Amino acid sequence: MHILLLGSGGREHALAWALAASPLVDRLSCAPGNPGILELGEAADCDPADLDSVVAFARAAAVDLVVPGPEAPLVAGVVDRLEAAGIRAFGPTAAAARLEGSKSFTRALCAEAGIPCAAGRSFDDVDAAIAYIRAQPAPPVIKADGLAAGKGVTVAATFEAAVDAAEAAFGGRFGAAGRRVVVEERMTGTEASLFAIADGTSVRMLADAQDYKRIGDGDRGPNTGGMGAVSPAPAMTDALRAEAMERILGPAVTAMARRGTPFRGILYAGLMLTDDGPKLVEFNVRFGDPECQALLVRLRSDLVPGLVAAVDGELENFDLRFRAEPSVCVIMAAPGYPEAPVTGSRIRGLGAAQESGPDVHVFQASTARRGERLVAAGGRVLGVTAAGPDVAAARRAAYAAVAAIDWPEAVWRRDIAAA
Repeated sequence: MHILLLGSGGREHALAWALAASPLVDRLSCAPGNPGILELGEAADCDPADLDSVVAFARAAAVDLVVPGPEAPLVAGVVDRLEAAGIRAFGPTAAAARLEGSKSFTRALCAEAGIPCAAGRSFDDVDAAIAYIRAQPAPPVIKADGLAAGKGVTVAATFEAAVDAAEAAFGGRFGAAGRRVVVEERMTGTEASLFAIADGTSVRMLADAQDYKRIGDGDRGPNTGGMGAVSPAPAMTDALRAEAMERILGPAVTAMARRGTPFRGILYAGLMLTDDGPKLVEFNVRFGDPECQALLVRLRSDLVPGLVAAVDGELENFDLRFRAEPSVCVIMAAPGYPEAPVTGSRIRGLGAAQESGPDVHVFQASTARRGERLVAAGGRVLGVTAAGPDVAAARRAAYAAVAAIDWPEAVWRRDIAAA
């Protein structure tokens, strides 16, 4: 098979690693890729933001399957365009990708399907939103309705912070994503991320993880795209997984099919494990980052047949298997992230890090080549990932690999997967 992978981050490096390992894949093209991804495949002459160029390349290069990694091309309709051209693509159509592209859409679907989630409302007017915020019994959570690169959510500690967040969203901080704002109650409990794969009617659980969103140890500082992950999520149990499938993931896939917009692809449910059971925080329509890195190092099956089964509507009798041993991913970021990451610093020692343990993988995200030098090219730069017989062992291996990397400017959390 010839597979075209869209994206350039750590998630896509992990996907490229899994796809390249499949005996079914004889050619892997990547657009745009990064230095780590391009060690596994070739650069494709197309731009994921230019859907015409993606379709043209896939057609000219006889691509058998397109795998979009990030959410933006999915929300923009890349799957629709490819399917119209007769090219297989793994992921939801634009109509189904609204589960991530619009939080207001997801709230409406939850009400329709009886999916438990936070109480709240959507607003198109800043004054109405502020009046609602001030009427709440406690400071609420403020969410930009659209895609905001993982930075559109403010868990406000005070009413004034909530008001400021709403005003900033309506004022253009997140561009078009903030033209509508969702105000929700702040749920209490433990967060976890549950991943499933769907083919439009059937849905199969994959694995779960816990993400660490804030920049600083002890969950302090601003939200980021994710500073680390552990899989499985320590707070998840088989009973909670079954309940989440029965009350959240299954009903969502059923409701989307009933609407005439069947969901195919990865469905990620961000959960809050409350005293009343799991409740939905958000849906994503692709693998999370850095959860994908932690999940895929635990994957025992060939990923490619699972993707094809989802595209072809044949998941009913199909499962992807994951090893029981846990994994830990630690993100190494550029200084100044998330507000103003400083790029250009040189990174050495990736080989030594990967050789520091048998189940260690260094996935590159925002890296670039400057001659022979590997440099930081964005905020989240490396995802240092390790598996082990237990969480403590996986954590030791991941942090030993971090220590082996020669990048003095890097910042990272020291408490990922700490007990």
